[in-house]
Amino acid sequence: MIGERNRIITIANQKGGVGKTTTAINLATALAAIGERVLIVDLDPQGNASTGLGIERRDRKQSSYDLLAGTHTILETVLETAVPNLFIVPSTMDLLGVEMEIAQQPDRVFRLRRALNSPDALSFSYILVDCPPSFNLLTMNAMAAAHSVLVPLQCEFFALEGLSQLLETVDQVRRTVNPSLDIQGIVLTMFDSRNNLAQQVVSDVRTHLGEKVYHTLIPRNVRVSEAPSYGKPAILYDLKCAGSQAYLQLASEVIQRERQRKAAA
Repeated sequence: MIGERNRIITIANQKGGVGKTTTAINLATALAAIGERVLIVDLDPQGNASTGLGIERRDRKQSSYDLLAGTHTILETVLETAVPNLFIVPSTMDLLGVEMEIAQQPDRVFRLRRALNSPDALSFSYILVDCPPSFNLLTMNAMAAAHSVLVPLQCEFFALEGLSQLLETVDQVRRTVNPSLDIQGIVLTMFDSRNNLAQQVVSDVRTHLGEKVYHTLIPRNVRVSEAPSYGKPAILYDLKCAGSQAYLQLASEVIQRERQRKAAA
């Protein structure tokens, strides 16, 4: 069983370019800024979350690959970031080969769960897992380890089609390996208020999924796009820009939903 002394949220969407890693970095930064102790597990071989938090490749001596391989613990792989209270287990290209290495093992989908159930992980109040843009063994590990899935969804024409596939995947994981997995919420990203299609997507998603959709809309924002090239979250790069303010609002919503969940339990 997954422990309840911290909250493990997998950030996933099998479609690329939807703002998944940007959401992971900036939501984690916002949570850390209000005093939560936060860990990002970078489970994408591209390592964009690690790069976006200024972690140089030469400093990634141990990584999420080592967690899945079972050769190192959370404590041995975690690195501090420039953001107080925010830590990361970085990613390396070794992750590309880990599926082949563990594919025949009976516990292949539970490697990350075991690592995150360790006492070392309990020092973090939130653990965010950034997934690759595909449904593979890495994503399955992330969903098997998590309490819930947070889905960034770009405000574009094919958004609902991709979302339905992802929700089916979550149902499949719930039926087979993690009965307690839930949808944390849908985050609408890259929203442009001048675009009628974007407005229609927002309306359609809210109609279909109701309260599962966060009220906060993440706008399309140049400053948010620039920030990773400086190795900084947008919230550090430009706190006052519209994108940073939106992620602060999103963090408030996440905290509020967690309080409501605990009160209802």
